[in-house]
Amino acid sequence: MILCDLCGEQKKCIQKEIDGREFDFCTDCWRALEEKLRGKGRVKKAWETVFLPPQTGREPVELETPPGLPPKIFGGIQSTN
Repeated sequence: MILCDLCGEQKKCIQKEIDGREFDFCTDCWRALEEKLRGKGRVKKAWETVFLPPQTGREPVELETPPGLPPKIFGGIQSTN
């Protein structure tokens, strides 16, 4: 026997998780709460595939350093020797 979180009476309770928290409800309180909350809340949307249009009108960006060569490093430590 556990104390119901809604009515506070010592009854056989059902453990339910709501918003990441666990509650103990007796069957009478749970039925009333379930009826009250029916139709409330967010609607679960089905995943939809979205196709983006191809990119047009853009010129390819040229790389400053050709592939295969090390990148140019500007500004570095110079020795005084």
